[in-house]
Amino acid sequence: MLSENLKNLRKSKGLSQEELAIKLNVVRQTVSKWEKGLSVPDSEMLIRLAEVLDTSVTVLLGETIDMQENEPTDLKVLSEKLELLNEQFARQNEKRRKIWRAVFVAIGIVASIVLLGELIEFIFTQTAISSMDESIGIIGGADGPTQIMVARAVNPISDWIFALIGVIAAGIGIYATQKR
Repeated sequence: MLSENLKNLRKSKGLSQEELAIKLNVVRQTVSKWEKGLSVPDSEMLIRLAEVLDTSVTVLLGETIDMQENEPTDLKVLSEKLELLNEQFARQNEKRRKIWRAVFVAIGIVASIVLLGELIEFIFTQTAISSMDESIGIIGGADGPTQIMVARAVNPISDWIFALIGVIAAGIGIYATQKR
């Protein structure tokens, strides 16, 4: 009676022997012995068993509970566990999506600042070149006038391309990580 009732109630709650043992602070083998009828729990443990299995001691010690009656409960317990797992999975995915979105926003900000810096430098350079007077660019030398031109040593096109690629990649990343 007790052994079968314990086993049927444990299964109807969707608990393994290990899970029940953890809730009762005993080892799994103890639960196994109770279910096989090799030993019986003491009175305090019977009360704790009844509480964990959400039943009464009378039901535990009473007539054998038919497992057929508990099948809908098994499905309900299983569906509740699956629902809980789905919620946890959804929270993890949402957290990852937010992290990636923040990364892409940061990349976009940095790339935009670089692109803006390149644009400002380009505008200043063009303004300086167009406003140069011939007398400013020419200095006197021993053998005649010498024209001096100051330019940047690095090819500015590569900076523009990398910054533009960064902005585009960030835009694609932000779009891909938007909440649907």
